[in-house]
Amino acid sequence: MTDEASSSEKPWPVRVVSQKISQWIGRLGWIWVDGQVAQVTRRPGTNTVFLTLRDPSADLSLTVTTNRDVMDLGAPNLTDGARIVVHARPEFYAARGSLSLRADEIRQVGVGELLARLEQLKKLLAAEGLFARERKRRLPFLPRRIGLVTGRASAAERDVLTNARRRWPTVDFRVINVAVQGPSAVPQIVDALNVLDRDETIDVIVIARGGGSIEDLLPFSDEALCRAVFACRTPVVSAIGHETDVPLLDFVADLRASTPTDAAKRIVPDLADEVRLIAQAKQRLDRSLRGLLDREQHRLDALRSRPSIARPLTMVDNRATDVTALQARATRNLVHRLDRAGTELEHTLARLRTLSPSATLQRGYAIVQREDGAVVRAPAEVKADEQLRIRLAEGELTAATTATATAD
Repeated sequence: MTDEASSSEKPWPVRVVSQKISQWIGRLGWIWVDGQVAQVTRRPGTNTVFLTLRDPSADLSLTVTTNRDVMDLGAPNLTDGARIVVHARPEFYAARGSLSLRADEIRQVGVGELLARLEQLKKLLAAEGLFARERKRRLPFLPRRIGLVTGRASAAERDVLTNARRRWPTVDFRVINVAVQGPSAVPQIVDALNVLDRDETIDVIVIARGGGSIEDLLPFSDEALCRAVFACRTPVVSAIGHETDVPLLDFVADLRASTPTDAAKRIVPDLADEVRLIAQAKQRLDRSLRGLLDREQHRLDALRSRPSIARPLTMVDNRATDVTALQARATRNLVHRLDRAGTELEHTLARLRTLSPSATLQRGYAIVQREDGAVVRAPAEVKADEQLRIRLAEGELTAATTATATAD
């Protein structure tokens, strides 16, 4: 809206706006309202009782006024933290600008009805996947720092701290004390949960409370708390009440501990057990190492006992004997072949000598050669006065022809 448009409209007085709001709220009529009692105020000398009714799932409350007789009839023993249903008419006080409820009937919610509502809420959250096993995270083996949300100076706080430090003396905690029952419990627990989830040093968060009635443990089945736990990035451990107590927080948390003492056992290991396990592992490692060394020693001994390792020269000696035998055999074969070849050579030489011209010359024959070395085989091959060389067995002669001879 522009300044020009807004200046053209006539503003309403506050009393008119307040009256119109009162008229609109008055049209709601009588309604049923469910909530948790945060405070009950009975003023002496008057029949009016004032209640502060809080929404368990939201940080919101309304004032309820009623008659003492209505209170005594519907909820005579009403105390802070009780769950009630009121039949009331919304009223807006224009003079103060405040909203309240005027009740003509009050019913205190019984255990059966509470259980039925919790069962309905349980089915709703389960259908949305808040209880799914696959989304639950494993706790770290040894968390650096543990966040603890619990009542101030409570037995649950003492059980968690004492037992955790007994198991692991150096464990570190960040403790946030909150109300663990009553109308302010859920907002305080959710706020503490968010603070610890934002702390980067926190590895796991524990929400712990001792035992109590269904009404006392009701905050731990609150829808807002369940959704806050589901949204946490840090693993959450639920340690509420005793073994038989099963609030809805147990189903949403990453780990459910039956008691606060059990939670201490789940979040940190036992130092004595770990030392014992390390000693056992060391013994097993020593035995394995000794066994390995023994096996390898046996293998070395077996290798060293082999003849090739124990007496390495034996193989050389055996090979040397083989070489000597082969050498002698080769020598014999060579001598035999040489002898045979020599005999054959002598026979060949004898045949050559028999067929040799020198042998013929030794028998008295001669070889006549011309000056050019050609052998003369017929008289017609020689001319008159031609110089001839006559080879004898013991030398040569030179002769000249006197006439051409004819063959016989």
